[in-house]
Amino acid sequence: MNIARIVVLAIALSAGGVAAYLASGTDSKPPAAAQPVAQFQTVDILVAKADINLGQTLTANDMLWQSWPASTASGSFIRRTDRPHAATQIVGSIARAPFVAGEPIREAKLVKADGSGFMAAILQSGYRAVSTEVSAETGAGGFILPNDRVDVLMTRRLKNMANPTAPDIVQTDIVLTNIRVLAIDQAPKEKEGTNSVIGRTVTLELKAEQTATLATSRQAGTLSLALRSIADVNQVTVSSNDTQRPGINVVRYGVNNPGAPNTK
Repeated sequence: MNIARIVVLAIALSAGGVAAYLASGTDSKPPAAAQPVAQFQTVDILVAKADINLGQTLTANDMLWQSWPASTASGSFIRRTDRPHAATQIVGSIARAPFVAGEPIREAKLVKADGSGFMAAILQSGYRAVSTEVSAETGAGGFILPNDRVDVLMTRRLKNMANPTAPDIVQTDIVLTNIRVLAIDQAPKEKEGTNSVIGRTVTLELKAEQTATLATSRQAGTLSLALRSIADVNQVTVSSNDTQRPGINVVRYGVNNPGAPNTK
């Protein structure tokens, strides 16, 4: 009986020794080293803290410093390493174009008023702000908003010199093209939630020579506005002083006559 117990004990000890050996062999391998985490170089960029509207005067609460990947930071961005006090220096500037929250602040979209009014501040150099009366019928049904682009059309009645007894000829000329709308009535920006602005006065951004064209056309006939697609903004503007003005359309008795001669 004692011999049997001794045999069982010996077998158990042998099995325990084998298990311990195998376990020690498995744990002998060192743990795999952790892979190093790639470090991206960043810079602090001045960005808009919230949406900034056209014509809004910037305050210190409108801007903040935000980390930005250095590889994608444009040279036009304002960096804290280059201008640590930029947020204070920009306070009081007027936004010439809207900013969305998180968008980097660029000085090309800002202007210092220096005591001038808002409209004088947002005008591009060499341009003038000129107002003219419109109605819902002549202003694209009221769907023209500030910062849109329009063509200015002039419609007038002309005597038929070839046949004086015939009805007058109604002629429409495109006098100005690709003109930026600065304001509708006294609204220089789109109101929140507003899809259209029906106003009686529109303010346009014109070159100096275009102001005379608008004034003359206003006296010669009725002005109307044609809203341009946003995709056409970068198209070449046709000067109103060109000898041949494309887009002239003559309407006789309600029928279009694109090839009719100019009877001016």
